[in-house]
Amino acid sequence: MAAATASSQLIISKPCSPSRLCPFQLCVFDTKSVLSSSNSRRRHVGGSGVRCMAVGEATTETKKRSGYELQTLTNWLLKQEQAGVIDAELTIVLSSISMACKQIASLVQRANISNLTGVQGAVNVQGEDQKKLDVVSNEVFSNCLRSSGRTGIIASEEEDVPVAVEESYSGNYIVVFDPLDGSSNIDAAVSTGSIFGIYSPNDECLADIGDDPTLGTTEQRCVVNVCQPGSNLLAAGYCMYSSSIIFVLTLGKGVFVFTLDPMYGEFVLTQENLQIPRAGKIYAFNEGNYQLWDDNLKKYIDDLKDPGPSGKPYSARYIGSLVGDFHRTLLYGGIYGYPRDKKNKNGKLRLLYECAPMSFIVEQAGGKGSDGHQRILDIQPVEIHQRVPLYIGSVEEVEKVEKYLV
Repeated sequence: MAAATASSQLIISKPCSPSRLCPFQLCVFDTKSVLSSSNSRRRHVGGSGVRCMAVGEATTETKKRSGYELQTLTNWLLKQEQAGVIDAELTIVLSSISMACKQIASLVQRANISNLTGVQGAVNVQGEDQKKLDVVSNEVFSNCLRSSGRTGIIASEEEDVPVAVEESYSGNYIVVFDPLDGSSNIDAAVSTGSIFGIYSPNDECLADIGDDPTLGTTEQRCVVNVCQPGSNLLAAGYCMYSSSIIFVLTLGKGVFVFTLDPMYGEFVLTQENLQIPRAGKIYAFNEGNYQLWDDNLKKYIDDLKDPGPSGKPYSARYIGSLVGDFHRTLLYGGIYGYPRDKKNKNGKLRLLYECAPMSFIVEQAGGKGSDGHQRILDIQPVEIHQRVPLYIGSVEEVEKVEKYLV
């Protein structure tokens, strides 16, 4: 008599007529109400002993998302690994990069307190004065990648040449990065960021470094060959250090945005499959260089300022930090441009460290990256620190400037 000892039983019923579709019902049969205390025979007591509810209603209730349910970057990466999008090695590399970004975020926020503002006193390979935070951020990023044990070659915008990771810590992935883009704005507490791109292992090009971790000319050429077009990128992203710490990542299947939660110290998923608007009314160019541009580009900028029939000209927004300007463009649409000029014949931004990763991201978001004549991701590097012009943002806006530059 198990039914007599149990407090309730489940009964599945379908109360609806065959003429119309309806959900099954989940019914709880209260045995205490319908079993006689004097014998074991069931007796009907109307509907008082049975409570029913539609299965669809019960499912909706159980699937209701908790207000405390958060998906961290770590959990998200593990799900991508389980789905076969990435392997365990790449998961570790990306986790190491996220750790580097957390450390750099902390350094940036405490820069004035820790006396990390101002110039270091050295000049990098680009001929630019290195800020103190440039040097420290580069070391943080490099150390995190080395210690991951999954990177074979790392190339930084701040280093003269790429560096092969010591054999005992060596893996296969090739990572290129700009450890602190927009560092000239650090002293003014303006948005800065880190940019990175990850290329697949290539067994055909393994450098024998011996005791010297610095690659020679032959090995540098080898790295260029491995990293040739940006279309070979497996993953790319950036971390923006601003009022919030934003980590934007693509694995070649959409763009995902994570925000650092200071309460937990974890990046939390805040936007999935981000899409850039197809057109926009914002442009970001350094118009201080206007007189150094060619006439076609000047005409393009002049036309953007013309109100036209709509009576509304484009709005100018220029931060001077690629990550900050790009992130706004990604969200609101429009175009960011750093063209060639009389002073910088090939533009100023680096192909490997800035233009290719950002173009990979924007294309995954439905946008476009161009040098004014061709797709950025199709450009084959001929040197490690190659510079190219960059026009990036909404498809219609980039195609518009390309028509002027023909």
